[in-house]
Amino acid sequence: MVDFLAENNLCGQAILRIVSCGNAIIAELLRLSEFIPPVFRLKDRADQQKYGDIIFDFSYFKGPELCESKLESKPELQDLDEEFRENNIEIVTRFYLAFQSVHKYIVDLNRYLDDLNEGVYIQQTLETVLLNEDGKQLLCEALYLYGVMLLVIDQKIEGETRERMLVSYYRYSAARSSADSNMDDICKLLRSTGYSSQPGAKRPPNYPESYFQRVPINETFISMVIGRLRSDDIYNQVSAYPLPEHRSTALANQAAMLYVILYFEPSILHTHQAKMREIVDKYFPDNWVISIYMGITVNLADAWEPYKAAKTALNNTLDLSNVREQASRYATVSERVHAQVQQFLKEGYLREELVLDNIPRLLNCLRDGNVAIRWLMLHTADSACDPNNKRLRQIKDQILTDLRYNPKILFQLLLDTAQFEFILKEMFKQMLSEKQAKWEHHKKEGSERMTELADVFSGVKPLTRVEKNENLQAWFREISKQILSLNYDDSTAAGRKTVQLIQALEEVQEFHQLESNLQVCQFLADTRKFLHQMIRTINIKEEVLITMQIIGDLSFAWQLIDSFTSIMQESIRVNPSMVTKLRATFLKLASALDLPLLRINQANSPDLLSVSQYYSGELVSYVRKVAKLTHAISIFTEGILMMKTTLVGIIKVDPKQLLEDGIRKELVKRVAFALHRGLIFNPRAKPSELMPKLKELGATMDGFHRSFEYIQDYVNIYGLKIWQEEVSRIINYNVEQECNNFLRTKIQDWQSMYQSTHIPIPKFTPVDESVTFIGRLCREILRITDPKMTCHIDQLNTWYDMKTHQEVTSSRLFSEIQNTLGTFGLNGLDRLLCFMIVKELQNFLSMFQKIILRDRTVQETLKTLMNAVSPLKSIVANSNKIYFSAIAKTQKIWTAYLEAIMKVGQMQILRQQIANELNYSCRFDSKHLAAALENLNKALLADIEAHYQDPSLPYPKEDNTLLYEITAYLEAAGIHNPLNKIYITTKRLPYFPVVNFLFLIAQLPKLQYNKNLGMVCRKPADPVDWPPLVLGLLTLLKQFHSRYTEQFLALIGQFIRSTVEQCVSQKIPEMPADVVGALLFLEDYVRYTKLPRRVAEAHVPNFIFDEFRTVL
Repeated sequence: MVDFLAENNLCGQAILRIVSCGNAIIAELLRLSEFIPPVFRLKDRADQQKYGDIIFDFSYFKGPELCESKLESKPELQDLDEEFRENNIEIVTRFYLAFQSVHKYIVDLNRYLDDLNEGVYIQQTLETVLLNEDGKQLLCEALYLYGVMLLVIDQKIEGETRERMLVSYYRYSAARSSADSNMDDICKLLRSTGYSSQPGAKRPPNYPESYFQRVPINETFISMVIGRLRSDDIYNQVSAYPLPEHRSTALANQAAMLYVILYFEPSILHTHQAKMREIVDKYFPDNWVISIYMGITVNLADAWEPYKAAKTALNNTLDLSNVREQASRYATVSERVHAQVQQFLKEGYLREELVLDNIPRLLNCLRDGNVAIRWLMLHTADSACDPNNKRLRQIKDQILTDLRYNPKILFQLLLDTAQFEFILKEMFKQMLSEKQAKWEHHKKEGSERMTELADVFSGVKPLTRVEKNENLQAWFREISKQILSLNYDDSTAAGRKTVQLIQALEEVQEFHQLESNLQVCQFLADTRKFLHQMIRTINIKEEVLITMQIIGDLSFAWQLIDSFTSIMQESIRVNPSMVTKLRATFLKLASALDLPLLRINQANSPDLLSVSQYYSGELVSYVRKVAKLTHAISIFTEGILMMKTTLVGIIKVDPKQLLEDGIRKELVKRVAFALHRGLIFNPRAKPSELMPKLKELGATMDGFHRSFEYIQDYVNIYGLKIWQEEVSRIINYNVEQECNNFLRTKIQDWQSMYQSTHIPIPKFTPVDESVTFIGRLCREILRITDPKMTCHIDQLNTWYDMKTHQEVTSSRLFSEIQNTLGTFGLNGLDRLLCFMIVKELQNFLSMFQKIILRDRTVQETLKTLMNAVSPLKSIVANSNKIYFSAIAKTQKIWTAYLEAIMKVGQMQILRQQIANELNYSCRFDSKHLAAALENLNKALLADIEAHYQDPSLPYPKEDNTLLYEITAYLEAAGIHNPLNKIYITTKRLPYFPVVNFLFLIAQLPKLQYNKNLGMVCRKPADPVDWPPLVLGLLTLLKQFHSRYTEQFLALIGQFIRSTVEQCVSQKIPEMPADVVGALLFLEDYVRYTKLPRRVAEAHVPNFIFDEFRTVL
């Protein structure tokens, strides 16, 4: 008959694929359970108030129309709902796919069972598959894994959270509209069970059996699987544990499967006394805490409490006298084994001969040690004992008393056993690889000795006083031939023959009185020794390694090991060399990966990589947790570097990398805290705390930086590289989090390229409206340079207080930020300002809609003005009256308008200062980079201009990221002009140029010209600052089509010409102040935009500019 798992056996391959898929689903559920968005739990009040109206549980399905109409009636809820969808649809979809795969799994299993019953697989029925060794294993596993999936889902993803996710998915995706969607079935299977994994929570009635019965499964199949598990040793484990007292450990995996599968037929647990007694006597006579899958533990005393038959059967095991007996037995065993293992681990004790002569003894020691560790770890674990259950507490206390339990001693036993196991395995692997070569070597040596002896007795070889003896000569030659004829491949026959040859050599020594000749005796003894070695070598079998693998299983401790973390860290602190033993323990724990990966590997499933990466990653992150930076880097370094590079699962763990990660983790923690604490400002402080705090923080950062330079050689790491990478990561992450405030689709931690699970950047509770330190820094700078309070003098790059005329801050501020936070800090600040400008411009547009386009009187005024001034080339008669009546009628809109424009202008000035500082330091610190970037930028722009002149020339395609990537470099090096940036996309706005023109001339009377300082504010009570005003208007116009700017400049030109014309006709010799202001605006406009003068001269005649210069 074809092997059940052969490629061409469809029946075997089908069930193997199902089981492989089951293991992959559980890994995905465990992986996802760490990424549940906290908002779906609705735990805190803020979340409930904000999202309570858009996150629904299954009550939604009772009246979806009602819920949706409630949402539609409130635009702000709709907006929140849309934002929530954009932020969470990706993760919710992933959860839904995992839930869907659970449902698909059981549907596939049911279909497979139907196919078996209907005879789809020729010659195969349920009975024949269960008779086959692989077949019965796979069928039992298939049902067991389904049970584990359901338990994992309920334990890791609470019922209400599941419901909310499913409803969100249903609402946000196309699932509701697709006819083939099995949404209903998934919802039925995964609706909340009422179970809670919180300690002390009450268990719902009929749980989990009612949950397990939500999708019906063939009853015959369930009872046959239970029958097999009750009677057979389906994995043939008993052969690895020959002693009767180890039987429950040998059958532990099977016991876990039986525990889960019994919930599919709860009548056995309730009423079948005899069956339950048989199960308990076979599987649980001396244990009641079991591990069901990858370290998920269950205490049967608690789990079987509601089931009469199960509870009665278990009472014998839980009888206090039995508990005491087991605890005392394991206390004795663990002491005895520990002493043995410590003896074996002494330097030089485990030699090859000793190992080969004592294989059974060493294996017994390993068995006893592993069984004791398993029992002790499971039965003393806190997770397995509900503190509210009096009986469980009593049993646990009894165990701890009888064991004289000390977790440190148990941990030491685990370490030593793991180390002993590791050394033994390595020795065996080495011996197996050299087995044939050694055997052949010994055979050759033995044969040669015999040939030499034959030559001695031929009388030819001069060996003192040995007489010629032809019989012996022939006999030794024959023995030499016999030794050579031994066949390595037929080990049994070779072994038997070797024993006979040894006996023959002993006899020949006695019969022929050869003892008198020491040299002959020596030759015979050597040959016997080689033959003995051959017997030993032939006994090195792979079965020993397999047995060691079986008995060394530590998968039950996958989660329990966490309780020993503090002991591990403490022991490394005391004795760094302990790390070598820890390595062996982690490798032992890595063997737990075999359990979920075996079937996935057999099925050649593509899930192999992702599942093994998940479990290996979990283990490696645990290794990192243990390897946290201890009190002195020196001690830690000594310990860590003693470890060798180790493969944990499929992830390579390099001790040097671990050390580096530990150092990085500590650095990130310290720097993040220093930045958080150092940049908290009191907005009422006079003068601002900004510069002193930056100086203080700069000193702290410099201290960190220097200490890193000091230790880098000592620990042999690249200190500066680590410093730059981690500080840039912290700052970029904080900028990203701060910018999230301005984004609809927020970047979650798990999506962030800067956040890491191994070296996490800590998050701190916000102390004001800013989320992070970078936001606080930015808002403090904006506060102290507020255009309503300060006046910016462009030539000096300095801000002065409008009232006191004292300096507030200057460009030195940015060099201080550069010193403290580095280029990343300045660059991050620049990015944040970009987001703020975008927000201000968006607010401005909505304000424009509200106060201008929806106000009839304002529109009438604008319309009248436009009629009066067109065409723009002409001169407006009676200009003063026309302009100032328009200003008077629109007076109420200018306050908000001025504030918005000045805010944008203020941020643009800050961006310019940042660009200057970045460019200066880039040219200073890395002139080659600056030169290369400038040249590349010019070359690119030249190519793009050439392409627009002649489209046949090349141009970067849409999928080419060159322009996007070079922009990031240019901005970081300050080679850009913030004023030329397009921040938002805009639509056409009626009256836009004329509104801006009116706004400008409405502000001119508030300003006056000063020879030294340019345009300054007339009265501090009515503050207007000229540079932010000009830059704000310029930025705003830049966002729209250039014809708006043209029209705006034309209106200013017309205003200047008309006013001058009126002055001339009225014979007023001085140029009016408003005209001076308007002309200065044009001059500044041309200067800031770097446009040629003719742009301004197109609207104002040359002689007016000349005249204006003489006035100045």
